[in-house]
Amino acid sequence: MLHNQRILPAVKQMKDYDKLLESDTEVIVLLETRISSLKSMVKYAKRANKKVIVHADLIQGLKTDNYGMEYLGQDVKPDGIISTRTNVIQLAKKYKLTAIQRMFLIDSQAIEHNLNLIEQTKPDFVEVLPGVMPHVISDIKSTLDEHNIKIIAGGLIRTQQDVDEAIQAGATAISTSLKELWDFNLA
Repeated sequence: MLHNQRILPAVKQMKDYDKLLESDTEVIVLLETRISSLKSMVKYAKRANKKVIVHADLIQGLKTDNYGMEYLGQDVKPDGIISTRTNVIQLAKKYKLTAIQRMFLIDSQAIEHNLNLIEQTKPDFVEVLPGVMPHVISDIKSTLDEHNIKIIAGGLIRTQQDVDEAIQAGATAISTSLKELWDFNLA
């Protein structure tokens, strides 16, 4: 899904979303979206030949139960879903959406717990937060490689050096809402 796109713009504001529709980015991540505007946002993005990943946990007004995921999978039809919840990841896969399990790197116990969950759910990608810990990304990558799961680094990435270090450590891509790091042409 990501091909060669290293930076995934994570959009919080409509003005940035509108600019991204006219940019040469292939993938857009929608954060903190309202359920009432979600379907049309995905529709417009697809008309502009963009792939859309929706952070299901941050959609205002959506309950991420079976019915909420049915709505996303059958009516909204984004290309992918991000979530911290294993049931959401499993349902995303049921609806043939790219499944991205979000993993917070709080401490070693949390990492171990999350890796056990990831072994069960087998998402397409794991987004590790914060993404500014290259040595931990490298360790996680070695575990996920045996399951052919790719890493996206996100959270607290503020500089091009942070981006480069995360990629060198094994991340496939970086998700960021920091426009200064979006490395494509905006209209």
